[in-house]
Amino acid sequence: MNKRSLLQSALALALAAGFTAGALAQDKPLKIGVTAGPHAQIFEQVKKVAEKDGLKIQVIEFSDYVQPNAALAAGDLDANAYQHQPYLDAQVKDRGYKIVSVGYTVNFPMGLYSKKVKGLNELKEGARFGLPNDPTNGGRALLLLQDKGLIKLKEGAGLKATPLDVVSNPKKLKFVELDAAQLPRSLDDLDASAVNTNFAISAGLNPVKDAIALESAKSPYVNLIAVREADKSKPWVAKLLKAYQSEEIRKFIEVEFKGSVLPGF
Repeated sequence: MNKRSLLQSALALALAAGFTAGALAQDKPLKIGVTAGPHAQIFEQVKKVAEKDGLKIQVIEFSDYVQPNAALAAGDLDANAYQHQPYLDAQVKDRGYKIVSVGYTVNFPMGLYSKKVKGLNELKEGARFGLPNDPTNGGRALLLLQDKGLIKLKEGAGLKATPLDVVSNPKKLKFVELDAAQLPRSLDDLDASAVNTNFAISAGLNPVKDAIALESAKSPYVNLIAVREADKSKPWVAKLLKAYQSEEIRKFIEVEFKGSVLPGF
């Protein structure tokens, strides 16, 4: 065999290897991080829709809000779907993640819950009130309390308000800041608490029936799908978003959650 034939054979082998590697890469499922509860339930349905378009998905559940972004940034996930834009913005600023939103998913109106009272007007002076301890969800809870007339925040406090920004607190509420996932289990010890809907549902609470107050559906807290900035233009991202924002998923959300989770697309 002459040199030219050897080069052609080597080139053919290299191309074949390349095509094989490409095929293997396409067959590898996308790893999507979600929090347990509604996000996981919805993505199990998205998985079925996406498969019709040749997209394989592995759903990976997390029990907190911190790890899914850390895992995505580290390359252990291909995407995640569990957070809203204010939370992602805070994570990017604080941790330097190169993570971006590629599309909206659902809205979980935050609720106020209590096992001690049936209405906010029944809260006694000095009541212990639970808040999520991460800046964006803690601020969200305080804005909800302000909207319901329980407190007043200083002007300009915005989405990242903290208890230090409370300038009027007629009932002298005592704020107890806890990890968001722990708040439903703390209702026995607190007079009331703000609880993110995904954790409320996971704990067996029905936001429509059990919440003593609910956030307006029109808020900046619509959830999203996030990917690494370097991946945002890859074809699989468009396929993933198309599957999520399909009519099949819209109907599933409306039927399964009956208003406690709202399509945000």
